Amino acid sequence: MNDTVLFDLFGVIARHQSPAGRDRLTATAGVPAPELWETYWALRPPYDRGEVTGPDYWRQAADRLGTRFDDRRIADLIEADIAGWNAVDDDMVALVGELAAAGRRIALLSNIPEELAAHYEEHHRWLKHFQVRAFSCRIGHAKPEPGAYRWCQRALGLEPDRILFVDDRDENIRAAQAIGMHGHLFTTPARLRETLAQRDATGPRS
Repeated sequence: MNDTVLFDLFGVIARHQSPAGRDRLTATAGVPAPELWETYWALRPPYDRGEVTGPDYWRQAADRLGTRFDDRRIADLIEADIAGWNAVDDDMVALVGELAAAGRRIALLSNIPEELAAHYEEHHRWLKHFQVRAFSCRIGHAKPEPGAYRWCQRALGLEPDRILFVDDRDENIRAAQAIGMHGHLFTTPARLRETLAQRDATGPRS
């Protein structure tokens, strides 16, 4: 039996936040970029885990930045944030479809807030290929927390050594390996195809 493949989303199937998206968000916030992005990432983990809503996240950001965002500005910030994370890698979307068509079990684990998760569900129909979709905002755990990987393991009903986790961040790969999963540090679709072909030819390895 081939490995079940557990994919990261951003940096693997979807693109990381685009420079144009970052510029749009900075302009919408109306604060200096260095301060905005330090605040953006410092406050992100609870937002990704679903502990705060999008409006609350941006109100907290405003407090930290010493400014105020009204409801209209907050709505614009959420919209701009979503737009910056919306681009996907068409080659990877094609690979996801190929694996699903071949009967491969595939799953998704992503650090993602609710507003962005809902946007992907509405606009990216290829998400239906994933038998398990573990969005951090809905499972209460974010990578590289062990609970995120264990949630996926339980949802898949597999021992961890039956799962190949694919992510573009080394710290996330190491965390998956620490609970017994296999890991592939993503660089290109071609390299991932090679790894999957090699593992399928030789069988899952510990």
